[in-house]
Amino acid sequence: MTQQTAPQTASPTDPAVPAAPTAPGTPTAPADPTAPDAHGTPAGPATPVRPARRRPHRAWSVAVVTFVTIIGAAAFNSVPGLLIGPLHEEFHWSRGTIGLAVSVNLALYGLTAPFAAALMDRFGIRRVVAAGLTAISAGSLLTVWMTAAWQLVLYWGLLVGLGSGSMALAFAATVTNRWFTTRKGLVTGLLTAAGASGQLVFLPLLSWLVTAHGWRPASVTVALASLAVVPFVWLLLRDHPADVGLAPYGSTEVVPKPAPVPGAARRAVTVLLRAARTGPFWLLAGTFAICGASTNGLVKTHFVPAAHDHGMPLTAAAGLLAVIGVFDVVGTVCSGWLTDRFESRRLLAVYYALRGISLLFLPLLLAPAVHPPMLFFIVFYGLDWVATVPPTLALCREQYGEDSAIVFGWILASHQVGAAVVAFLGGAARDAFGSYDVVFYASGALCAVAALMSMTIRRRPRTV
Repeated sequence: MTQQTAPQTASPTDPAVPAAPTAPGTPTAPADPTAPDAHGTPAGPATPVRPARRRPHRAWSVAVVTFVTIIGAAAFNSVPGLLIGPLHEEFHWSRGTIGLAVSVNLALYGLTAPFAAALMDRFGIRRVVAAGLTAISAGSLLTVWMTAAWQLVLYWGLLVGLGSGSMALAFAATVTNRWFTTRKGLVTGLLTAAGASGQLVFLPLLSWLVTAHGWRPASVTVALASLAVVPFVWLLLRDHPADVGLAPYGSTEVVPKPAPVPGAARRAVTVLLRAARTGPFWLLAGTFAICGASTNGLVKTHFVPAAHDHGMPLTAAAGLLAVIGVFDVVGTVCSGWLTDRFESRRLLAVYYALRGISLLFLPLLLAPAVHPPMLFFIVFYGLDWVATVPPTLALCREQYGEDSAIVFGWILASHQVGAAVVAFLGGAARDAFGSYDVVFYASGALCAVAALMSMTIRRRPRTV
């Protein structure tokens, strides 16, 4: 009688026996990381896989290059208030004559901006910015050999004005529009603060040079600072995210690089004529003209000589202006953050109202020595210095879309025209009345007008 043996059942882990097929849709159990391998050797715990480190988006490095470039160009903006006295003493030119050169510079700084924005669309950001830095360097260096007032207007006013206008806030607007789809308010605030950072970096050095060695070494320093930034721009700045195969920051879609736009001057004028038919353009231009009058034209140009009139040393007054630059950085970055979250019209109204109040008190605070109320003014005014830029640029984007950089260039032109008028009138008022008080009071009243104008800017209707 034959004994029957039961068939052996193969272990599912036996390597010689193929695994039974898994029915479709049946979940597969995860492999045990500690199970023995094919040779019976127990396996250790699985090594954790580290997530790949994400590199910062290239847009941030472009923003850093732009920031440093604006700092280099801002060296010249620290000079006018320091040189009015030395030029008056050496050449016996009136303060009104020197103020005229400053006015030409400030006006061209603004009037060049919209054409520079259009030229960036035609020839690229790098070429336009490098040419502007070279013009600043040449103009600053040539002033060392000037002997007549018309040369001051030509070198200091024309050449430096054209060069600095090529790196005006329209440059920051173009970079922001091309490289960022989110965080635009914050980036605008950071790039706007670069001008104040340049003031912070250069003012103490330049005031020491003027006091210890005269105004010529200060002018040479400005020339060298501008020229040193040129290779930095040429090697590291890129015109468009598509140049490096990236999408703008905050977007997942690579935007093709637009073709060069011919007729830069014609386009700048066409955009102006189209924008000039709208009410918001004139309100923004008017408020920004008052902004320029109450900052670059008034305080940046005349604060140091006004404080010096009251017995304050030149280096101390320049140091206070540098402290304004410190708090300007904080105020402008915070303003960019606020612009991403709150209505821009209301922000502008608050900024202008607070600035006007502070300027009305300034003539009462000027004294031979620095005292706590003056320090309070410096901090308060510094936080508000160019905090108006992020909300103004945001309103330009809201109203004018793809043309916003050029429109903002024209609005910036109004800012600089306002600054130019007060730079000249401030010097003329000092010659006529012996003080700057009337200019401070008038500027404070104008800021109140700007606050009211800001609230009348209509909102652009939303399209569904």
